[in-house]
Amino acid sequence: MGIAAATHMELAWAILEDVGCTKFLKSPHRNSASQERHANAHLHCRWLGSTSLLCYGQMAMQSRKQILPWVDNIASRMVYYYSCSCYDHTLKKSFLSAAVMLMKALKRESSTQGYKFTQTAELVHCLLSALQKEPDHLVTPYRQKIILVIAGLSSLRPSLTPMVKSTILQTCFQKLYQLPPMEVLKSCCPALKSDPTVLYQKAMQALNLLLQTFISENKSMDEVCFLLQHTEPWLMSDRSHERRRAVHTIFLLLKCLVNYVKLTEEAKPSMLGHQIGLLMLLWRDSEEFTKSHARLCVCLLLQLLVQQKGNLTEFMYLNKMKNCEERGHRESDVKFHYLVQAIDDHLTVAQHTQLILTLLRALSNHKHMDGDLASHLLLMVFEDQSIKPEQVAEILQGLFQELPAISFKSTQEKVLKAVTVLGTQHTQGTVEVLLTLCHPSERQVAPLWKALATNSQLGRKVMTLLYIKLKLRPPQLLIRLSEQAELMSMLALGTIYELLYIREYRAIVHWAFAGILLGLLTQLHYLYELGVVETILEPQEDTLDMKPLGPCSLCLEALKGLFWTTNYWEVFAYLKLLRGWELFGRAETYTEGVILLARAMAHYDCEVKAVLGQAVICLKSSEERDNIVAILIITEFLTSQELTLYMSRKIMNKFLTLGLHNTSQLVRALSLMGLSSVLMQPKKVRLLRTRMLGLVESFQKPETKDLLGLMEIVGDTLHRMGPQGIGACSLKLARHLRQLFENEQEAVRGGAILLYGDVIYSGGRKYQQALQGHAFQSLVPLLFHLADTCPQVVTKTKSTFLRCAILLKWEFRKQLFSKLAWGRGPSAESDIFMCMMESNFGSCHQFLLQASPYLHSPDRNLKLTAMKFIGGILEDYFTNLCFYLKKGEMKLFQTQFEVLKQQQDSASRRFYRRFLQEVVELSRFLSQ
Repeated sequence: MGIAAATHMELAWAILEDVGCTKFLKSPHRNSASQERHANAHLHCRWLGSTSLLCYGQMAMQSRKQILPWVDNIASRMVYYYSCSCYDHTLKKSFLSAAVMLMKALKRESSTQGYKFTQTAELVHCLLSALQKEPDHLVTPYRQKIILVIAGLSSLRPSLTPMVKSTILQTCFQKLYQLPPMEVLKSCCPALKSDPTVLYQKAMQALNLLLQTFISENKSMDEVCFLLQHTEPWLMSDRSHERRRAVHTIFLLLKCLVNYVKLTEEAKPSMLGHQIGLLMLLWRDSEEFTKSHARLCVCLLLQLLVQQKGNLTEFMYLNKMKNCEERGHRESDVKFHYLVQAIDDHLTVAQHTQLILTLLRALSNHKHMDGDLASHLLLMVFEDQSIKPEQVAEILQGLFQELPAISFKSTQEKVLKAVTVLGTQHTQGTVEVLLTLCHPSERQVAPLWKALATNSQLGRKVMTLLYIKLKLRPPQLLIRLSEQAELMSMLALGTIYELLYIREYRAIVHWAFAGILLGLLTQLHYLYELGVVETILEPQEDTLDMKPLGPCSLCLEALKGLFWTTNYWEVFAYLKLLRGWELFGRAETYTEGVILLARAMAHYDCEVKAVLGQAVICLKSSEERDNIVAILIITEFLTSQELTLYMSRKIMNKFLTLGLHNTSQLVRALSLMGLSSVLMQPKKVRLLRTRMLGLVESFQKPETKDLLGLMEIVGDTLHRMGPQGIGACSLKLARHLRQLFENEQEAVRGGAILLYGDVIYSGGRKYQQALQGHAFQSLVPLLFHLADTCPQVVTKTKSTFLRCAILLKWEFRKQLFSKLAWGRGPSAESDIFMCMMESNFGSCHQFLLQASPYLHSPDRNLKLTAMKFIGGILEDYFTNLCFYLKKGEMKLFQTQFEVLKQQQDSASRRFYRRFLQEVVELSRFLSQ
């Protein structure tokens, strides 16, 4: 048929078509009576199909001048016969032979260069179908032959579409890489004449030729990346032999390209970085061949990049590196270092970013070795200082997504160390990206912030940047608060609030205390300027359903947290027990809150020097809110005992005078008040002390009726005298005030108790010890008034009771505050009792004597409280009483105790009967 077609193409074609239509394409009769006849007919049909395919191939081979007009028809018939036939070995062999002959015919004539063969895709589809049906072991050379035919067809015009090429690559890689390991292939086919090793090598050579054919059609880096991307599933395979085969294929292709091909197009595909990343992840593969050739592949890719640039020196350097890799002279980490450095030098920014993202995605690998290598390489890349500012956002976003999925602690530690390195190089960019990753309250971003604090200098820069972001406050006319777009200052505020409670930031927060404090105070003022109104509620510790904090609540909670986390809990407690934090909850009482806060800070010498310096800076600001907050703080600090150590009167006078010219009326008024203070006018000290003597004497005059007014004047004068103190008057005043603790008027006894807390600190060093003794004598009366019937008195008593504990330096004073502030019910009462007793070990007998007069108090509430207190001492500290109580003291207590049996109320008689035995035993013990 082939020879006939050489001279009589049309006649040969007609005859072959007739055979096909009448014999081959007609299916055997299904209802044949004889099964044997059906099988013979089917066999005859397959034989005709196979013969016809060979005839078509011969027609293509033998024809010379007439082939081109008929070649598409021949190919079409070959595809049709193959697709309509039952697949078997003979038919496959005939189709493959016909395809080879057709391909040779098309390539034979140089004139075919201008010819467009339209059946390439269809033929390729049939060839791939045949390849897919190959068994999972090597018994024939069909894999090699099919791939070679596809390679030949791929060089024809028109070029294959990317989709067809992609299908070719996927199928070829699958049918070669998925073959069992070579030792398994050999053991499965011991009797075969053909060696599986030879068959496999020839198939891989054919695959390499196919890849080179694709490159020859498009000599660009884009095409290289297109080919490499199809190896990705195999590079990431869990089977070592599949990874080895994929790496070997890449190596052979790249080696050929470097040695023999000049890429004509200087393309810079970003995906090249991803493919280099995949190869880098094999640098610690379990197989020596795979990991060494993965490094060689990276070297070859870099050489290709250098070839494109035409840099001979760099090319020689990389070639030397590749040769050293082949010889294996250097240790692994050293190789990594040089290779990573070369990669960083030769990749574009986009390629470099894709490389890093690839390494990031490998961090969550279930294999520890892979994740550890990825983190190690990331750290090396970051330490090489190759990250550009424009990469930071994408890198951190990718890392943020992968971080929760990292299973191994060592991997996470290396990643966070890399974040520290990145933050050191691009601090501002890193902070800006972290602020936008998620809401600051979401805990998954916390590890990234922690990483930035492992370096103290970096941590300080981070906090400074957050402070600067906090100060980015657009005017009201330029802003619209909405759910879609939060102010950058609010993101910074939320982040600062979270960082307060991160252990790694404790020292940094302490360092930045003054800046954070002024930033938070001015931020709250700014929110009130914007008209942000919200109900600020006290957070409930026992509530699981916590709603997100509003802007004002968040700012206030951050302000509280600043003092609590830096261990300035006395200042926190001062405001808490006086309900001073609530003053910050409304714009109308905001200034009162700042004044009370500054007063507490001055009293406890809380960062006075640093805050004063920051306040002076704010006083020079062009923003009115900064001026107001600054002058409120400065005027209160004028009462601090340590202020003159930090700033001279002359300098302070200069800043206060500056405030007199401020546009704000409040700033001017407070500046004038500061200039008239005792610190700035020392001559006022004598006048105020003289006045205080008269005021103290007024407490003894029977005609004094307005005790509340008197105490208000005394408190104001006491505050104005500040660090100078009132000397001997303090002790007299303390005695007068304690007498008022039992006043019938709630306002009077509450005012006396509150003022008492100030007086015990006003005697100066000379009278400090005496005032401590007086405070000790007042502990029991104050304790009893914690159960006062008036809530306002209870609130003021809590504050003064704690101030006495701080003055007396109780061991458990912080625990005491927690119970005073948040404790409820009998449990809290018991804990307060324990704090008092354990902090004054050996003084229980004195407390017993202080409490016994209250057994006869006309105030039933005080009387019952005294009974409970005395009962607790007798039960829990009986042994201590035996050791410390004296006979005379015991007789005095017995006298007061015995009166209870004559009392008319049942509670007194019941108390007497319950503790009579303890009192008798105690008396008997002391009498011995």
